[in-house]
Amino acid sequence: MDDYFRAFEDRRPPEPVPYSPARELLWQFLAVVTLVTGAWYLLWRWQHSLNPDAMWFALPLVLAESLAYFGLILFVINLWKDQPVVLPEPPALLGDTTPDSPEAGRPIAVDIFIATYNEDPELVRLGIIDSKAITYPHPIDIRIHVLDDGRRPEMRAVCEDEGVNYITRSTNEGYKAGNLRNAMEVTSGDFIVICDADTRPFSTILRHTLGHFRDPRMAWVQTPQWFYDLPAGTRLPVKLGRALGAPGRWLGRGIEAVVGEVTLGQDPFVNDPQMFYDIILRRRNWANAAFCCGAGSVHRREAVMEAALRSFGRQVERRVIAAEEDYTVTSRERAVAPELMAAMRTEAVVAEALTPYKFHVSEDIYTSIVLHSDRERGWKSVLHPTIESRMLSPQDLLAWTIQRFKYAGGSLDILFHDNPIFRKGLTLPQKLMYGSTFWSYLGSLWNVVFLAAPVIYLATGISPVSAYSDQFFLHAIPFLILLELAMMVGTWGIAGYAAKASYLGFFPLGLKALATVLRGKKISFHVTPKTRQASAFLSLVRPQIAVVVLTAGAGLWAVFALWQGLGHYSTVGVVTNLLWGLNNCLAMAGMIAAAVWQPDTPPDTQNKADS
Repeated sequence: MDDYFRAFEDRRPPEPVPYSPARELLWQFLAVVTLVTGAWYLLWRWQHSLNPDAMWFALPLVLAESLAYFGLILFVINLWKDQPVVLPEPPALLGDTTPDSPEAGRPIAVDIFIATYNEDPELVRLGIIDSKAITYPHPIDIRIHVLDDGRRPEMRAVCEDEGVNYITRSTNEGYKAGNLRNAMEVTSGDFIVICDADTRPFSTILRHTLGHFRDPRMAWVQTPQWFYDLPAGTRLPVKLGRALGAPGRWLGRGIEAVVGEVTLGQDPFVNDPQMFYDIILRRRNWANAAFCCGAGSVHRREAVMEAALRSFGRQVERRVIAAEEDYTVTSRERAVAPELMAAMRTEAVVAEALTPYKFHVSEDIYTSIVLHSDRERGWKSVLHPTIESRMLSPQDLLAWTIQRFKYAGGSLDILFHDNPIFRKGLTLPQKLMYGSTFWSYLGSLWNVVFLAAPVIYLATGISPVSAYSDQFFLHAIPFLILLELAMMVGTWGIAGYAAKASYLGFFPLGLKALATVLRGKKISFHVTPKTRQASAFLSLVRPQIAVVVLTAGAGLWAVFALWQGLGHYSTVGVVTNLLWGLNNCLAMAGMIAAAVWQPDTPPDTQNKADS
C-alpha cells in the first residue's frame, strides 16, 4: 500500500466558518448592489455596445456574459443566508428520533457501511479501526460492515481479523448504489453511516450528528468531507534554494519580504472542498436543499426505504399503464381482462428494481432529489457544520479528471433526463438550489467564449464592442469591483481565486461531459484511484496549453501591430485584452502545473524555510 498519507496523520481539520449576522447583512447588501449594477451593465451592453461590423463576435460574447450573469443570480440565492453553528444534543433512545416506534425504549442501532471495490484492503482496515473507535454518550449498537464489490479473499481476511461483518454479492449491478442496496437487504440498523474505502470517521461522528434526527422528518445528515493529505506546498525560499543554493534562498526571502509568504505546489488540484461544504452546501440548509455527497453522510433507514418503495410503486404503475395502452391499441379492445391486467402488473413488478439509492453514476444527488420531492412525508436534510471524518484526495491529474468527469457527467445526465426544475414535490427554493448546481456544469459553454475573446481581438484587431470607450469602462469596472467585494464578503474566511481559476480551466472536461450526455452515451462509473501515479499528464491539458500559446502569440502580435500601426488596434483595446488574456493564462497555468506536479520528498520539509 502506498502510505504517503502517514506523514499527515497529525493534521487536524479546520473549524467551520463562524456565523456572523453583521457580515451576512453586509454580504446581502453588496450582493443586491452587484446584481443591480450587473443588470445595468448588461442592459447597456445589449443596447449600446455591440460592434455592428462584427456581430458574429459581439453576439456570442454578450450572450455568454448574460448566461454567466444568470449563474451569478443563482449563486447569490445559494449564498443568501447562513445559520449559526449548532451541535444538537445526541439522542439516548430510538424514541428520541422516532417517537411512534414500537421499540422506542431501546438503544439506537447504527450500521456503518464501508463500500469498496478494488482499493487496498490495508487502506480499508484503517477505516475499520477508526470506526471501531467511535464513542457515544449513551448505550448504542454500532455494527460495522465492509461492502466488498471486488469479492476478494484478502478483504474478507481483514474483516475477520478486525471482527467486523463482510458483505459481498455475485454481481456489480448498480455499482456503488447496488452495493449499498445489497447491504441494506441484509442489515437492520436504524441509521446508516456511508463511508468510502478511504473514509476514516472520527470518534465523534455519531455523537455530533445523531442529534439532528430528533426531528422525525430528518432523512439524512451530510458532514463536510475533508482531505487530510492535501499537499502543503513548498515555501519559495526553500524551492529556490534547492535549485540555486544560498542565492536562491536569499532571493526567495527578498520576494516574500515584498509580497508576503509564497507557497508553491499547495493543493495543486484544488481539491480542498471547504468552499463547497462550508459555504455553498451549508447555506442550502435554510431551503432544505443540502444534498447528499456520499461518504461521511448519515441516513435514516426508514426514509431511504420508504422513498424507494414510493418510487418503485410509481415506476410499476407507469409500466402497467404503458402495457395496458399498448395492448388496447394493438388488440383494439376497449378494456383489459382482470386476469391479463394482473399478469401485466406481476410482470411490471418483476421487471422493476427496488433501488434505495438510485442506480446512477451520481446516485447521491439523485437520491437526494427523490427524497426532497416527497412532499407527503416532507423529508429534510442538513449539512452538519463540523468535519467528522477524513479521507484521501485525488493525487494526480488523471485521478482528478476521472472524479470530476463523473461529477459533471452525472449531474448533466440528471439535468437533461430528470430535470429537478420540472419535478413535482420540490419547493421553489429547492429547485433554485439544485438549478444552481446543474447550471454551473453548463459553464464550460460560455467559459470557452471568455477564453477565445481576447485571443480573437489580439490576433485580428476585431473588437466585440463598438469601442473601448469611457462608457464601456464606466459600466464594466463598477460591476467587476462590486462583484469581487461581494464574493470576498460572501465567502469570508475561504480563499476563492483558486476555485475560480479551476472552474475556468475545467472547460475541456465540462465540454466532454456535455457532449457525452447529449450523444446519449452512458456516463461510466469508475472508482477514483487512491494511489499516486508517478508520471506527468500533459496530454490531459492540451486544450489549456493551446489557450496559453494562442493568447501569448496573439498578444505579441497585437503589441507589434500596434507599434507598427497595423490593423485596427487601439492602445486601450490591446491593454484591456492583454490583461484579460493574462488572467485566462494564469487560470490555465494552474491546470498545466497540476499535470506535471510531483510530491516533494521528504514531506516534513514542505513548509519549512531555511533560517
